[in-house]
Amino acid sequence: MRPLWLCRMCAAPWPCQPARLLLVIEYRRDRVGLSIYMAGLLLEATADLIKLNPNPGPSPVDMFARFVGWTARGTARDSSGPEPPEPPARDA
Repeated sequence: MRPLWLCRMCAAPWPCQPARLLLVIEYRRDRVGLSIYMAGLLLEATADLIKLNPNPGPSPVDMFARFVGWTARGTARDSSGPEPPEPPARDA
């Protein structure tokens, strides 16, 4: 829900966990496209949120994690969760 960037269903900051899952499903064959889409929304959200609260404004680190950082992980889980374990090395 713009300009606050809250989920219409749960009122959590968007993209919330359910929204991330839906985005991962929608872009399951185009992870780069998902990252590009979310980067565009990052710019829009930052502009909206700065207009609503210019001082101190949204944290760039938090905004990046919220909109783009989670897309590189290959899952829709919260970006604050633990990293998945590395797969075992295969012998050549």
